[in-house]
Amino acid sequence: MKVTACRKAHFNAAHQLININWDEKKNKKIYGVCSNPNYHGHNYDLIVKVKGEIDPGSGYVIDMKVLKNIIEKNIIKKFDHKNLNIEVEEFRSLNPTAENIAVVIWNILRKKINKRFEIQVILYETERNFVEYSGE
Repeated sequence: MKVTACRKAHFNAAHQLININWDEKKNKKIYGVCSNPNYHGHNYDLIVKVKGEIDPGSGYVIDMKVLKNIIEKNIIKKFDHKNLNIEVEEFRSLNPTAENIAVVIWNILRKKINKRFEIQVILYETERNFVEYSGE
């Protein structure tokens, strides 16, 4: 019997959507105001789902305090109040779209959360726009 435990977190970050191989006109056509050279920001909501067997001793899938600490130390500290294009190493050569941010977060967490668990990342860029990634 597998159960999914979920933890929600929040961070604020700025970014510019840009494909460095395109000229300004094409970037503006594809990304609109999101390609603003002076950047723009979002209040991101992050949901991390951890799926696994319930531990018979603790009754937990994963201790939420442990999951909270992993997210805070490895994601929030790295992303919160940062310019993703400039201050986060992974996005110096990767366009920080919501899709790419979710994949980067998943890859970071996959290294920190026991492999016996399946993990999924859901990233809300706005109330209405969100992406999901589970390593597939």
